[in-house]
Amino acid sequence: MNAKAALLATAVALFAIAQATAQVTCPEVALAGRYIGGGVAVGAAAGGAGVGVGIAGAAAISAIIEKPEKLVWYLIFIALAEATAIYGLLIGLLLIL
Repeated sequence: MNAKAALLATAVALFAIAQATAQVTCPEVALAGRYIGGGVAVGAAAGGAGVGVGIAGAAAISAIIEKPEKLVWYLIFIALAEATAIYGLLIGLLLIL
């Protein structure tokens, strides 16, 4: 299964969960939906950040060999990719609170 199909399957599953929880008036179920949404936000952001850091880190290591004086710039690019996980964590906390 490629990445687009996996993303589509995840979106369909989340839509089904949202429809199922929207019909129930129990406050515990609504709270559970908020926790699931926060977890999905953090998990997706961390997964994307991991891919980004992996690609940027591999490119930075190969570039450091050629131009070691630009090390700070390479670290900034890696930090920008890692910031995505922090944004996902903030969104997850906002969904839960």
